[in-house]
Amino acid sequence: MQTINIQEAKTQLSRFVDQAAAGEEIVIARAGKPVARLAPLQTQSNQPRKLGPGKGKFTIPSGFDGMSADVIQAMFENGE
Repeated sequence: MQTINIQEAKTQLSRFVDQAAAGEEIVIARAGKPVARLAPLQTQSNQPRKLGPGKGKFTIPSGFDGMSADVIQAMFENGE
């Protein structure tokens, strides 16, 4: 893990963001004391999602396609 000072982070931010995107964690320090960490975001899995976890947990009312937006919103907000 690399430690850099704030001034260096400001002047070379693009470089450090690239390093973080590649998986490296970088600690940013002020007067030698760590104050922040630049780390890579967790990547989302490219695995396909499993279908059917909500099966049987809800029903779609008949005529749903013809309902107004207000009625549909009330169904979600009020459980009607």
